[in-house]
Amino acid sequence: MPKIFAVIGLGTFGSAVAMELARRGYEVFACDRDPEKIEEIGGELANAVELDATDEKALRDAGLDEVDTALVSFGEPIADSLLVTMLLKEIGVREVVVKVTDDRHSRLVKRIGADRVIYPERDMSSKLVESLLSPNIFDVIEFSGDYSLVEMAAPKKMLGKKLADLHLRKRFGVNVIAIKSKVAVVNKKGMPDIEERVNIAPGPDDEIAEGDILVVLGRDKEIRKLKKI
Repeated sequence: MPKIFAVIGLGTFGSAVAMELARRGYEVFACDRDPEKIEEIGGELANAVELDATDEKALRDAGLDEVDTALVSFGEPIADSLLVTMLLKEIGVREVVVKVTDDRHSRLVKRIGADRVIYPERDMSSKLVESLLSPNIFDVIEFSGDYSLVEMAAPKKMLGKKLADLHLRKRFGVNVIAIKSKVAVVNKKGMPDIEERVNIAPGPDDEIAEGDILVVLGRDKEIRKLKKI
């Protein structure tokens, strides 16, 4: 079933994310309490409505309890950000992502239920969309042009297979430049523990295991194809 998104707050950042999601064919519910912002984006989005998101009844009446992921895309006033985050979780939104202004704001929204936080100055809107659509993407570093270095969870279809057998360069034009693995160890106190190990420049005979994180370099469009396998 297609994923449904809500973007609450249609400033420059929120509008950019909402339109990028819509451009990719996803159903997007966009709202703001400012009618002028609704008018500005109304021609681009089918579901853009004037709404006070601090009103629980208004959220339910508008159907926000049916969305899969909601982005609270305004950072201030912080009190409203906190209230909207809390209400979205209370009405049953599975994933709530919140734009935050600083680390204190981040700690507060996490305490009341935010699933993820974002700092807009660190995230381009298109890269945020990649994160929203693919929660198995942990980090993205953009290079010049359309190339990126991405950390991603190894897809299930890769598990138990050697890199040589996957033919990733031939099939997708991407290179696995490192593999991060969790390894069971005994710590200095003699207790069992888990340690992260990084295999730089893995060889063709290296095997992908469950829980591995792949560091992949390639074109954005090819990385998107890789995520779908």
